Amino acid sequence: MLTVISFVGFTLFVAFFSWYKLRKENLRSKDGYFLGGRSLTGGVIAGSMILTNISTEHLIGMNGSAYKNGMIIIAWEVTSAVALVIAALYFLPIYLRMGLATIPQYLAVRYDDTTKTIVSLLLMLSFVFTLLPIVLYTGAINLESIFNVSEVLQISKSEGIWLSVITIGVIGSIYAILGGLKAVAYSDTINAVGLVVGGLMVPVFALWEIGSGNVAAGLTKVYEAVPEKFNVIGSSDSVLPFSTLFTGLMINQLYFWGMNQTIIQRALGAKNMAEAQKGLLFTGIFKILIPLIIVLPGVIAFYYYGEQYFGDQDVIYPVLVKKVLPIGLIGFFAAVVLGAVLSTFNSVLNSAATIFSLDIYKKMIQSSASDSKLVKVGKLTSLILAVISILIAPMVANAPDGLYQLMQQLNGIFFIPIASVLIAGFFMPKISAVGAKAGLAVGFSFYILTTFLLEVDIHFIHIWGIEFLLNLGVMYLVSLKFPAKVVEAIPQGPINLQEWKFAKPLSIVLCVVTVMIYWFLGR
Repeated sequence: MLTVISFVGFTLFVAFFSWYKLRKENLRSKDGYFLGGRSLTGGVIAGSMILTNISTEHLIGMNGSAYKNGMIIIAWEVTSAVALVIAALYFLPIYLRMGLATIPQYLAVRYDDTTKTIVSLLLMLSFVFTLLPIVLYTGAINLESIFNVSEVLQISKSEGIWLSVITIGVIGSIYAILGGLKAVAYSDTINAVGLVVGGLMVPVFALWEIGSGNVAAGLTKVYEAVPEKFNVIGSSDSVLPFSTLFTGLMINQLYFWGMNQTIIQRALGAKNMAEAQKGLLFTGIFKILIPLIIVLPGVIAFYYYGEQYFGDQDVIYPVLVKKVLPIGLIGFFAAVVLGAVLSTFNSVLNSAATIFSLDIYKKMIQSSASDSKLVKVGKLTSLILAVISILIAPMVANAPDGLYQLMQQLNGIFFIPIASVLIAGFFMPKISAVGAKAGLAVGFSFYILTTFLLEVDIHFIHIWGIEFLLNLGVMYLVSLKFPAKVVEAIPQGPINLQEWKFAKPLSIVLCVVTVMIYWFLGR
């Protein structure tokens, strides 16, 4: 009963806080609904970005992977800080100078409307067939495990997971559809605090128990028992070889943190350049610290259970939570987990609605559509995508290398071709619209062929790196035959573009800390 009370209490508090902050907001304009009125501050941006990124596919998927593979998977997190530095110092000034609402709008200016439309459709597909279903399913696993939904309702476990998927999907849709980006951002900020507090409680309580009242002694005991699990340098045949940091991993990180609509939309809604840069760089600090929540518990779980759960690694985190947390805190933690799921789910829905309304509906269907009409179209888009995602979610069960690894493999279908086109747009002025389309087609086909259809004995992240170079080569050669046209006057955005005075010093610190982590944990 105490578990349920703490769960409901925290969940209702977040909902009330979001309503209170939004009660006087204008959500009828496209900037108000899709970009939070271009008024978001650095702290809100960072909280929302980290909660949009960290969901149950991290809590369950990464801890499950750490349980089985050790700390080598920390690379997914700490290298994000470097990508965020590049995004804050280079990509953001481009976006905010142009006053973009979506990343595909950049492609329309740099290449043409057709390239923008193709990328918009690819992004919509990536949302509904990869990220949203996996977020829903991992959230359902956690809630089913914590609350024993199937036992309480006397239904099968699969039916309990289905019911949890539907519940999460409905609640998330309400947030995204009724409140727009600002509702998402405010709820994320509170849930981010909850995630840090609740997430840290798991390893702290576990190490306290292991160390008989001394957390440091507990960590020493775990390290001495399984020192190989703390090594961050993955071997060539591991789930994440160290060499991937220098091939496809950083391309993926640059895309995710600097070009991914779901993430960067918060920065596009900033009140000025300084607040946008603060948001990205504060997120970089979080990403260096977040392995304490989404990697360390998996290693601790191996200390407790050994190889007992190797056949089903994605259940290990809920098992650990129920073992180490006092019963009164389990409900609070479940509310935090629900918040993380809702954050990612409603953020993706809001981004999908933004892209469809502004980049597809406004440009291709009804160019004269008013702001209120675009907002209505966005809400309907969110509803349709939510229903499709709920139907697909249970199909991602039983991924052989874990759900997080599955999500990254699926993301590669879309992320790398789009990243290739965007990076070429930034750095290679001779790449033409025809070249960009050729790069998208070749990259999309090459990755599906080498990852899912043929037996290629190369790690999929190395394939990302190969694909990226192949895409650039194809774009360059095609552009020789079909040269780029002169770019028309670039639009100017409405906000103050003065950079944050601490942006460069903090960027240097983040990069140095990232290198030091590998220096100390890789020996």
